[in-house]
Amino acid sequence: MTATEQPIFITGTSRGVGRNLAETYLERGRSVYGCSRGPSGLAHPRYTHFELDVANEKDVVRAFAAIRRSGRALYALINNAGAASMNHALTTPLSSMEKLLHVNTLGTMLCSREAAKLMMSHRCGRIVNFVTIAVALSLEGESAYVASKAAVDAYTRVLARELGDQGITVNAIAPNPIRTDLISGVPQDKLDRIIRRQAIKRYGTFADVCHVLDFFLDPASAFVTGQTIYLGGP
Repeated sequence: MTATEQPIFITGTSRGVGRNLAETYLERGRSVYGCSRGPSGLAHPRYTHFELDVANEKDVVRAFAAIRRSGRALYALINNAGAASMNHALTTPLSSMEKLLHVNTLGTMLCSREAAKLMMSHRCGRIVNFVTIAVALSLEGESAYVASKAAVDAYTRVLARELGDQGITVNAIAPNPIRTDLISGVPQDKLDRIIRRQAIKRYGTFADVCHVLDFFLDPASAFVTGQTIYLGGP
C-alpha cells in the first residue's frame, strides 16, 4: 500500500471543515477515520467513526488501539477538532478557558501522541495541526482562544524536532475566517476587520485548506516539517 492509499485520521468530522475534508479524501479513494463527540451522519464503506472527546485520554487511547488492532498502517493525522470563544481577557469565565485548552490544546496533544506511536512502527507519517490566523494577528477579544492555539503552534515545532528522525513530519495550518459554525457567533463587523487586515482580503474556503493539506501530506514533502502556513497572509 502506497502512502497515498494509507488511511488518514481526521478529528472533528461531524461538520464544517472536518466533515468537508473527510468527504473530499473519501472521494479521492482514501480510507478515513473520523471522530466527534456524537454519532456521524457520514456513511461510506471506507469511513470509520469513533465517538469520543479528543481531550479524554481513555477515549483517544481506545480509538488508536482499535486502529492498531486492525493491522492497518496509519499515514496521517489531521487535528481539526476545535472550539472557539469570544471574551475580553478580564471577563473570560474559567469554564471557557478550560474548554478551549482541553479541546484545542490537550486534544491535539493526545491525538498526536497516540498517532505518532502508530506511525513510528513504519517510520513514516504526517501530522497536521490546526492553528488560526488570530495568533498572528494577536486578535483582541479572543485571548483564551488565541492562547490555546498559540500553544498548538509551539507544540507543532517541538514535536517536529522530536519525531523528525522517525520519518514523521509535523506541520500546522492557520486558516483565516471560513464560513462555518465556528464563526457563526462572531459579529460581522469584527469579521470584516479581520479580512481587511489580511494580505488577500477574502474569506477562506474549504478548497484553500485542502490545498495546503495536500502539500503537507504529499510523500514528496518529507523534508517539510515544523512549519505553520497562515492562509490569507496576516
